[in-house]
Amino acid sequence: MARELITLLSSREIDKMRRAGHLAGQLLHHLNAFVKPGISTLELNDEAERWTQAHGAKSAPLGYGGDKDRPAFPRSICTSVNEVVCHGIPNAKQILRNGDILNIDVTLIVDGYHGDTSKMFLVGEPSPIAKKLVEVTNECRRLGIAAVKPNARVGDIGAVIQEYAEAQGFSVVQDFVGHGISNVFHTAPQIPHYGDRGKGLRLRPGMVFTIEPMINEGTWEVDLDEEDGWTAYTRDRKLSAQAEHTIAVVEGGVEILTPYPGEDT
Repeated sequence: MARELITLLSSREIDKMRRAGHLAGQLLHHLNAFVKPGISTLELNDEAERWTQAHGAKSAPLGYGGDKDRPAFPRSICTSVNEVVCHGIPNAKQILRNGDILNIDVTLIVDGYHGDTSKMFLVGEPSPIAKKLVEVTNECRRLGIAAVKPNARVGDIGAVIQEYAEAQGFSVVQDFVGHGISNVFHTAPQIPHYGDRGKGLRLRPGMVFTIEPMINEGTWEVDLDEEDGWTAYTRDRKLSAQAEHTIAVVEGGVEILTPYPGEDT
């Protein structure tokens, strides 16, 4: 197997990532006031795009990808509701209802560099199992980030996430993983949210990547929407949740580059 080519970012580049990341966190914080029963996911998308342009940034998902097998992503953010694992496409017909859980995934480009983060939102009063799933997912992300330090292994991140999620009665999606990020949206290394301690790539200062566990109520297996080519659903159509930060490996351990204003990350 060929080794992944890892780019270590300079302090100047990490500073650019920090600027993009902080703005992305501010966007999620801004959208919090709009998430309520009766709003469509397209309205959330349009507000995100308006805010992004007003702050001099660009939305990385808009027009991303696209090949002979699927079109480019058509919206500025991903809105994944209930059984949607990731890459949900905002649309006018999808109206949020009391009890929904929603992941909003944003990636902003500032001065050529990307800030990628996502957050779970509770719409009205979700069920106890939905609330627990969101809480466990947030804790999985926290534990994964806490495992990052120089000379640790990528497998250390996945192991602590998988052990905690499964101990709580949930499963970890294996089809989608974290990824390196810089002035390129998706690059090496891949960061699985499952695995074994002491295995995988050794972490070094200057590495920047996302940790974005997707945790399912039921099976970890997913289905991809054959029509749009993007939306991923839980195979059993039970609930899914995701939480994401972009982080940098630094000499002292780890820095979260996408903090949420006023919130414990």
